[in-house]
Amino acid sequence: MDEDGLKMLVKLTQDGDLSSMKNHMQTCGLMEAARDKHFGRSGDTLIHYAARHGHLDILEFIIKEVGTDMEVYNNDYKRPLHEAASMGHQACVSYLLQEGAKVDSLKKADWTPLMMACTRRNLDMIRELMEHSADPFLRNKDGWNAFHIACREGDPLVVRYLLEVAPDVWTSESKTRRTPLHTAAMHGREEVVGILLERCDYNPDHKDSCGVTPFMDAVRNGHISLARLLLEKHQASPTAADILGVQPVHQVAITGQDQALRFLVRELHVDVNQRATGSQLTSLHYAAKEGHVSTIKTLLDLGADLHVRDKKGRTALHMASIGQHAEAARTLLQLGLEDSQDASGTMARQLAKKSNIMQVFNYI
Repeated sequence: MDEDGLKMLVKLTQDGDLSSMKNHMQTCGLMEAARDKHFGRSGDTLIHYAARHGHLDILEFIIKEVGTDMEVYNNDYKRPLHEAASMGHQACVSYLLQEGAKVDSLKKADWTPLMMACTRRNLDMIRELMEHSADPFLRNKDGWNAFHIACREGDPLVVRYLLEVAPDVWTSESKTRRTPLHTAAMHGREEVVGILLERCDYNPDHKDSCGVTPFMDAVRNGHISLARLLLEKHQASPTAADILGVQPVHQVAITGQDQALRFLVRELHVDVNQRATGSQLTSLHYAAKEGHVSTIKTLLDLGADLHVRDKKGRTALHMASIGQHAEAARTLLQLGLEDSQDASGTMARQLAKKSNIMQVFNYI
């Protein structure tokens, strides 16, 4: 079979040039290939290309005249309906549904066309899928349903619509026990969080399998106004701990959210030297371990104690040395010079030597 001819057939399909595509097929005798051929590593067929690029006339031609099965799938088990829904091509979605495409077909990782549509802020397309009996309660391999995905994307119209047509859809949890509220909080979808707090009966401090609450998700990602909303409207706890005993004040140090640190310590009066119950690490330990220099400075400005030790006897200086974070170690030494002279400093020097950042100590 002529490879150049096949490449041109794919190109004309992707470009949406129906007239040239028809002529090329007839001239080169490619009708059978147009119907059945899977191309490249993806295993796409022409109907996949047409649906993905939103070429309704070519889609109709391939189904009606070429005779391609609309349920044909590629190597990811995507059907044409998945392609059209994921790219937001509503006309193609409408046509495929009218022609009888299976509305809840599953691609790899068990994603449905409705889930794909929820990655787009297109209420009309989602409504059409639902009117063709799409099931919003189906879950993908991670345990997410379409509502989780809608909450991640953050379109309040879509979220309200799904709650209207499927009032219990909010109750679903992922395989790691994360709720749609966790998802919306993590991604900073404040308006959606407001809807969820208004319409859904979530436990204020519902924990996922790692012990993380929606408030933790919000604050460690720097979504402070959303965190305030969870405090004011949901009575979330600013000091709840995950399964390792790590609190929000520690988590924001890990992610380097300086403004969130100020919010927790100055506005909510969280103890800046609070220890994680398992490791006895403080926020300063965590910031040093991650090498967040600005966060170290913020913590010291908020009253963090340089000399606090974890259960293994390590200070923040040790953590910076272990992590080979030269600038963090330099900052800690400059702000607490006495540490370089005592037993703590000796231990840190030994760790630094092993970590190839000894030059930091030599210049202090």
